[in-house]
Amino acid sequence: MHQIFKSNDVGKLEELEHPERNCWINIVAPSSEEINQIAEQYNIPLEFLEDPLDKDESARIERDDDTEAVLIICDFPIVDEDDIHYASFETIPLGMIMTKDYFITICTIDSSIIQSFIKNRIKGFFTHMKTRFALQILYMISTQFLRHLKRMSRQTDDIEKELHESMKNKQLYDLMGIEKSLVYFLTALKSNKLVLDKMMRQHIVKMYEEDQDLLEDVIIENRQGIEMAEVHSNILSGMMDAYASIISNNMNIVMKFLTSFTIILTIPTMVFSFYGMNVRLPLSDIPIAWVLVICISFGIAGLLGFVFWRRKFF
Repeated sequence: MHQIFKSNDVGKLEELEHPERNCWINIVAPSSEEINQIAEQYNIPLEFLEDPLDKDESARIERDDDTEAVLIICDFPIVDEDDIHYASFETIPLGMIMTKDYFITICTIDSSIIQSFIKNRIKGFFTHMKTRFALQILYMISTQFLRHLKRMSRQTDDIEKELHESMKNKQLYDLMGIEKSLVYFLTALKSNKLVLDKMMRQHIVKMYEEDQDLLEDVIIENRQGIEMAEVHSNILSGMMDAYASIISNNMNIVMKFLTSFTIILTIPTMVFSFYGMNVRLPLSDIPIAWVLVICISFGIAGLLGFVFWRRKFF
């Protein structure tokens, strides 16, 4: 599926039926036939359209000398709200292709970032300003990373409160899910940083002074995202290690209690076993011997229990 848009004189986006010069073509989850058709129609290298559809494709910027088309692939965050306990996060690639006449975006999903532009929520947006358009998308991606990182931080705080009340596997699995999301985010942010640094150093795309300022803003936002993700990752790793130690300590306490309790219960059992023998034993001639035996056995067990309690075995 693909849509064609173009900004009018006042900056409002209008949808077109046929491509025009300086228009924007948004492609979502295209078939192989559509990819081949678009590549031929707009004179774009086929791999420029195929690579952004690969979920494992790394962020990069590349220029084709034959067609003078520029490909920018960057990773952006998506959230799964259908998770039973907490939202889970991952990243997927978004491709931006700049040619002399067209600006093309391509992705496997209809992202909220692209929808923000389609619904005219972004100010100062014109389809003929291709470099500015690409930088605005990159800026939106960086801010979305920051927004989701803050949400992860709130989720971590909520899970920590639940763990204080009741330590169950569910909360630990939730923490593991957030830790996994942070790994995805850090990898994506660092890959995007390489693209931004390359744009700053090599000037692969033409930039005006305002574009240069916007690129610097994007780099700052991306750097903040990396720093925030690293801080959250370190905190979460420390929390996981701490809870692992707590679980191990709780296990030791339980085992110590059960061992002590078993030893205490062994005393009456041993005494009763002796007096169950078919031989002559002390106190066997006394009518209330069974009462004395019970008192002695439980007295020894109680004394042993007191010793264990003083030694804080339970």
